[in-house]
Amino acid sequence: MPPTKTQPALEFFAALTRGEIELALGRVTDDVEFDVSRSRGPWSGIFRGRSELRGVWESLGEGWRSMRWESTGSRPVGGRIAVATRIRAAGAASGIEVEARAGWLISVRDGLVSAGVFFQTYDEALLAGRRRALADARLYLVCEARPGGRDPGPLLDAALRGGVDLVQLRDKELDDEGLVLAARAFRAAADEHGALFFLNDRPDLVAACDADGVHVGQDDMPVPEARRIAGDAALVGLSTHSPLQFNAALAAEGDARADQLSAGPVVETPTKPGRPAAGIELIGHAAAVAPDDAPWFAIGGIDAANVAEVVGAGARRIVVVRGVRDAADPEAAARELRAALG
Repeated sequence: MPPTKTQPALEFFAALTRGEIELALGRVTDDVEFDVSRSRGPWSGIFRGRSELRGVWESLGEGWRSMRWESTGSRPVGGRIAVATRIRAAGAASGIEVEARAGWLISVRDGLVSAGVFFQTYDEALLAGRRRALADARLYLVCEARPGGRDPGPLLDAALRGGVDLVQLRDKELDDEGLVLAARAFRAAADEHGALFFLNDRPDLVAACDADGVHVGQDDMPVPEARRIAGDAALVGLSTHSPLQFNAALAAEGDARADQLSAGPVVETPTKPGRPAAGIELIGHAAAVAPDDAPWFAIGGIDAANVAEVVGAGARRIVVVRGVRDAADPEAAARELRAALG
């Protein structure tokens, strides 16, 4: 998501910073909704429309000699914007100064703020936004830093225009510095199109690569450790290759529960040499046992020739590599696959 798309949220909070409430209200839609139910303060609740928001903001100043609300950071996350805020206030009678920090997840529609959700921390807002974007995702592209020895930018842009929601940088040949440099193109493309960006198997580089999450395999670092290293706001994906592994991943709780699962490979692929195919049966099993709030993707040799079979087995999300990366027209290939998912 480029800066022009985050601008409405930033202008909204900038107006609040200057105390220009009416200008801030001019930056929201008629049906705007702010969910502040997670607040521990007296103004917890859900507020709809400009008049309710005006009343809340006017009441915030009661009992305070001064109050300053400012944005201290922001970043796009999927199709939304996470914003870090800080309120500084001084008591009217005591003069005691207090400071409170929080995070907001902002939605924008037609150039105006249409919704805001309050969180106690910025990391919580980021994680919530990433999980919402992941729940909406359907088409996931994995590719190396320089597909076919070329700049990845044109491929990524074409794939994302065609309907890819999530891109992963997977390159076992690069050192740490090379991965961080390569990640810039993936991050830029994801932001431009409101998509998520994952890094393969390197939770220790998630922050340096500015990735939304990391994907690990069964033989890699355990999910709780990957989550600890990647950070509180990062998503963690996990590969599964059998009904037993898939069931175990679903049964995991707390930090051990992955945010996203992949099931496969449907067929053997050169991307994972030596990995036997799990077959279409694993896809049918996953579709039968996974609850709606557990995003999972079928993976492994999926392309236009077999996607109908994969969807018929129950998959609603797929991971692709060659089916888009090696296509003569990656945008058209992505669009065809996305359409097949319904």
